[in-house]
Amino acid sequence: MLPVIAVLSAQLFCGFGEDIKLNALAELIKRVVGYEGEIRHDLSKPDGTPKKLLDVSRMNQLGWKAKISLEEGVKRSYAYFLKDQDA
Repeated sequence: MLPVIAVLSAQLFCGFGEDIKLNALAELIKRVVGYEGEIRHDLSKPDGTPKKLLDVSRMNQLGWKAKISLEEGVKRSYAYFLKDQDA
């Protein structure tokens, strides 16, 4: 029997099956939101998890496949955030 998942908001965030480096994700978000400052790294802190990749094989087996790119997902999420801020 499959577990029941309650969706508590209008969006569900999950992986898309591809690895992305944290710096590349930060650059993507920077571009989408129009941030013109620099991204600084605190190299005195540990790197954290070396691989940031969600295994989506089970979701794929159940018939789910990502329909939009990561960039499009970030754009939509940011637009949703901005809209929510105006409410």
